[in-house]
Amino acid sequence: MQKADLIVIGAGPGGFETAAAEAAKGRDVVIIERDLAGGTCLNRGCIPTKCLCASASTILTVKAAAEFGVNIPEGVTADYGKAAERMRGIVAGLRADVESSLSKCRYVHGQAAFNAAGNVVVDGEEYSAPQILIATGSRPAALPIPGVELALTSDDFLHLDSLPASVAVIGGGVIGLEFASIMAAFGTEVTVIEYCKEVLPPFDAEVAKRLRSYLSRRGIKFITGAAVTAIAAEADGKRAVTYTGKKGEAVVVADAVLMSVGRRAVVPDGLAEAGIELTPRGFIAVNATTFETSRPGVYAVGDCNGLAMLAHAATAQSRRVFGEDVDMSVIPAAVFTEPEAAMAGMTEQQALDAGIDAATSKAMFAGSGKARAMGHPDGFVKVVYSKGDRRILGAHIVGPHAADLITELALAIQRALTLDDIAVRLIHTHPTLAEVVSAACSR
Repeated sequence: MQKADLIVIGAGPGGFETAAAEAAKGRDVVIIERDLAGGTCLNRGCIPTKCLCASASTILTVKAAAEFGVNIPEGVTADYGKAAERMRGIVAGLRADVESSLSKCRYVHGQAAFNAAGNVVVDGEEYSAPQILIATGSRPAALPIPGVELALTSDDFLHLDSLPASVAVIGGGVIGLEFASIMAAFGTEVTVIEYCKEVLPPFDAEVAKRLRSYLSRRGIKFITGAAVTAIAAEADGKRAVTYTGKKGEAVVVADAVLMSVGRRAVVPDGLAEAGIELTPRGFIAVNATTFETSRPGVYAVGDCNGLAMLAHAATAQSRRVFGEDVDMSVIPAAVFTEPEAAMAGMTEQQALDAGIDAATSKAMFAGSGKARAMGHPDGFVKVVYSKGDRRILGAHIVGPHAADLITELALAIQRALTLDDIAVRLIHTHPTLAEVVSAACSR
């Protein structure tokens, strides 16, 4: 039996930062990781996809170079293999940084499981601690349909060194749209098949519709309100995706299929024996404020508890477990397509459903000198506010640098600021995209 002050299971964002911070305080920390340091975010999610998004954005910028007075005589060619090589180099460098940050911890590589005593067992070695943090993340989900094994997951996609000529993406959520945006920039013919009537179901409907329109202009095809029922292999090696849509059954044929229908929790074995409960959907059940599980002293953060499946939410939850005063009421989210989309707080419908007399105010990027100078005038900033006190309740952006701009409005929502606090009392630098945020609050 090896004893410690703290055991952390999972070296992703919810685990490694906390493990490093607690070890720096002098605590004896054991961190257990079955795969690669950095977790899904660093190795198969946020970082590798953002590397590819940057490559895709560069392709689109270079293609428009002539508009900026920059001539490229031989035209533009895209080398996905080179982009993938760059991605893997960046990921490897950041992973080394994570490993270095854990130098004061006892790093154990292996599969963790609980026993009935509530201790953690790895390769026959038993570890105990008064405090255990589970941060085991998630893995890609898949539809229970015939032929599902013929589809690539997002994990599989990141191992490719070249892209298929055509891809059918099943799922028009954040992950599906980001990969669609990347592939389209590299010249792949992309068709997105979404079950709901609009892409990005959690987002403001107007933002989702506008983003779909912009991506359609880039050549991405969308089929919404469609339930995929099967995937089959064609004689020529292509894949046939059968779906039931508004006009009945139809088929999309492509060289490859990307399954992008969300993620499901990864949980350690032995939870039931240790008295740690799961939700009906297979996530670890926790107190939504403390993130403690049904077993005292054991906590679960990040994707494995299903409360907010975002890397920054995992980090915030972990910090909250260890006493930091983190306000979890407002968690911004972003989609790194071209253009980007982002949101924080309530949609107008959510506010109305909550009985709030709410309204919206909007400003277009086309009215921004900076956006036009950048060549990115598409999109808008939309603010949801309470009519009575003009308090900002929600914010929704589609357009250039939406993921960066949302933070100001997330803080405004968290601090219960009003439209006037942003548009009148706060001075925004000119000329910047942030002025569009100010303009959206000038109502």
